[in-house]
Amino acid sequence: MKRCLLVLIPLLLFSSPPDYNSAQRKFDLIESNRLAAGTRVDITAAELNAWVAHEIPRVVPQGVRDPRLELGQQNATGTALVDFGKLERARGYEPGWIMSKLLDGERPVTVKTRIRSGGGQATVDVDRVEISGIAIDGQALDFLIRNFLLPKYPNAAVGRPFELGNRIDRLDVRPASVGVLIGR
Repeated sequence: MKRCLLVLIPLLLFSSPPDYNSAQRKFDLIESNRLAAGTRVDITAAELNAWVAHEIPRVVPQGVRDPRLELGQQNATGTALVDFGKLERARGYEPGWIMSKLLDGERPVTVKTRIRSGGGQATVDVDRVEISGIAIDGQALDFLIRNFLLPKYPNAAVGRPFELGNRIDRLDVRPASVGVLIGR
């Protein structure tokens, strides 16, 4: 029995959690373009969170930790601990002394969004951002998106429609899951 447990421990430590595997299978199925028109694929909040926790370190290797999603009625809220100094350095920029004092250190960040979709497109509107409990919304948020986010990340589709791809007609965002509806 002990020998069996010793063999299983590395497998358990290095295997992906079931929610991540389930989410990845669903994404692979959607991306295969083999689903019939009218098919709905539900991805649960737990599956999405497992997938985000696994994939974010691959996309953003430094500066973002403990990402989480909370789903609502056609909206989503993302939270993470973010070290803006590490993010800048990962992009190849070394902040000056004053900026490093402002940017360095993990801060809790919350981003609240509304999601609209249909006809193979989606739009994500950012309603509010909180950094260390300080809320940014309205015109101040619009200014920051236009003048800081989009110049650094020009491919970010914030507040404008983007193609969903893979014959996805629309996303049905609910508190428990996101329904991916296949069209054409």
